[in-house]
Amino acid sequence: MLRRLSVENYALIDSLTLELDPHLNIITGETGAGKSILLGALSLLLGAKNDGSARKDAARNCTVEGTFDLAGRGMEPFFAEHDLDYAAETTLTRIITPAGKSRSFINDVPVSLAELRELGSRLIDIHSQHQNLILSSEEFRTQALDTLAGNGPLLEQYTAQYTRLTTLRRELAALREAAEAGRRDEEWLRFQNEELTAAALREGEQAETEQELAVLENAESIGEAFTTLRNAFDADETGILAQLKQSENALGHLRAHYPAAGEYADRLHAVIEELKDINCGVTAASERLEADPERLAKLSARLDLLLSLQQKYHAADEAELLAARDRCAAQLAAIVHGDERIAEAEAALAAAEAEAGALADRLHEAREKAAPLFAEQILATLARLGMAETVFRVELTPQPQLGRSGRDGVQFLFTANARMTPQPVERIASGGELSRVMLALKALLAERMQLPTVIFDEIDTGVSGRIADAMGEIIAALAAKMQVVDITHLPQVASKGSSHFVVYKHDGRTSITRLTDDERETEIAKMLSGSEITDAARTQARILLGRAARPSKRSAQNTPDEKSGKLF
Repeated sequence: MLRRLSVENYALIDSLTLELDPHLNIITGETGAGKSILLGALSLLLGAKNDGSARKDAARNCTVEGTFDLAGRGMEPFFAEHDLDYAAETTLTRIITPAGKSRSFINDVPVSLAELRELGSRLIDIHSQHQNLILSSEEFRTQALDTLAGNGPLLEQYTAQYTRLTTLRRELAALREAAEAGRRDEEWLRFQNEELTAAALREGEQAETEQELAVLENAESIGEAFTTLRNAFDADETGILAQLKQSENALGHLRAHYPAAGEYADRLHAVIEELKDINCGVTAASERLEADPERLAKLSARLDLLLSLQQKYHAADEAELLAARDRCAAQLAAIVHGDERIAEAEAALAAAEAEAGALADRLHEAREKAAPLFAEQILATLARLGMAETVFRVELTPQPQLGRSGRDGVQFLFTANARMTPQPVERIASGGELSRVMLALKALLAERMQLPTVIFDEIDTGVSGRIADAMGEIIAALAAKMQVVDITHLPQVASKGSSHFVVYKHDGRTSITRLTDDERETEIAKMLSGSEITDAARTQARILLGRAARPSKRSAQNTPDEKSGKLF
């Protein structure tokens, strides 16, 4: 239930706060005073798109804030799902900055616009005049019938199964497409796989080949350098090792007389051992090193193959070539086993279709059972609204394929004249008839939909007199079970409210005020007679408000002129 609505800097509204009654709140005002602006601000709070014209003063934020009583409404799961702290008194806030940016909050915690919209849709149902056209939506008609039939849990099962069915259809289509593409590419894939497999690729092979090639290509110069070094080490008497050995021995003889000489002898011995080790290594390398034209040619050919494959397959190294080989192998395996996978997918799809079909059949049975009761209750309300000869029927038409809500097409067939053939209500009903049909639907469904608040924006358009009074009684009965806000031009409807607000314009700004009992009498009298309030209008206003004895049935029946809408 909406307890309080605050609006700042929105369109013609500078600043206003509205404290609402838990039952029927009436909002009236002259055309152009700003009733639709107030509704626009509320729509903005509930997540409507910002069209850029919200701010009255472009230099300030536009702020719309609503405080809601959620006690006993079962909203806790929403807060848990979105990681928000639940509060029985919850505040929704929408801010439009001077830059046109939108910011949304639930209990001062920033949320996405989608989250604000989702919570708002569970709190308030706004019905404006143009929404009579929603009767042309089969989705709405189906939802209305399902709501009365209590199909919620069954519809959840069907929706889950239909979602799975849609996924399986996509997967099967993808498998078939892949199989078709595979058959076109199989020969080329097989060639690529064989070529890459025959190459016997090994990761790191290129670096090793390039290194060995470098040695073989420079074998002669490397051998010459090794020979020169070995000669320097091993030459008789003049060789480095022989000369250093003589020096080591000489220094060793001086150890007793000159200790430092012994230290030098030890260090020189270490150097000699290192040089011997180098000599041994060079000797071994020299023996292994030899020009091998055949090996050189083989390595050169291998490197050329690796580089050629990399260029052909747009690969940076052997690892990417190996990945390309594995992809080809996987695609070939998919082609080979494609028919098996398609058969499995077809079987899974058939099973899902059978299960979805069974759920659709159950939905159809429930709808078929509920349809007469649905029509009966709509007709009962329409009779109260002066449409006693109306024919209203719910027609279920089998559809060739399963859809999101089953396989039923749902039509509301209607005629205001029992002698005429019923046709789809959206095609045949007049504006006033559509308003009454929608009110009957809202009255039937609102409580079952468990919406805390319903807002009617001139749903009484096109009716007057006795019918307007009946419409007011239906709205008041609905308000006994939930909060209703009704924007109206009809005094018969306005008189039924628990609270009455008037929207007015002053100095180019839209404001709203709650009327006292006396002010309310004056406002309804003005709605009856215009700007010049007559004594008869005041008397009729008191009667509508229940402050004076109502006329007898005979005089009441003779008083209204329903064609003109005047009551006296």
